[in-house]
Amino acid sequence: MAAEIEPGASHLPTVEELDQMSAPEFVEAGAPLFEGAPRVVGRLAAARPFGLAKALFDRARTIAAAMTPNEQIELIDAHPRLGAPPASVSARSFVEQGFDRDAAAARHAADEAERQRVRAELDRLNAEYEARFGFRYCVFVAGRPRAALIAGIAADRWATARAGGTAGRTDRR
Repeated sequence: MAAEIEPGASHLPTVEELDQMSAPEFVEAGAPLFEGAPRVVGRLAAARPFGLAKALFDRARTIAAAMTPNEQIELIDAHPRLGAPPASVSARSFVEQGFDRDAAAARHAADEAERQRVRAELDRLNAEYEARFGFRYCVFVAGRPRAALIAGIAADRWATARAGGTAGRTDRR
């Protein structure tokens, strides 16, 4: 989830505008903030008004914490995999995951081999994580290069395994 709402970024309305919308309008306008996760956005629509971005995101955290494990997995799985193909992510995730920077860097053929290596390693780590825990690895990317995310997903995967091994896995499959 984003830490704050940036008016004008991807045409997001302000919190004040979100507070004034009908529930269906809120769900449509607020969906990009939560990768379209239907239950959390629907529950947020019913929890208005917020007044401030902090209040909206505090309420979103409360809603997420109160969800059933399967609903929490639905929320996590609404987010794209780290390093997912650019065409498969939302406009916000496209920027968050650095694909806009990749487009500029694509002019440098020497960087292509490294981008391919990082993409393959993230694909492998994502697959291993999902096979072990039953849901996607989700982290706030905040514009960090994808290469920097490799160490994080690998470390989190092993820390979770050492701590108990299931990280909230349910019988969802």
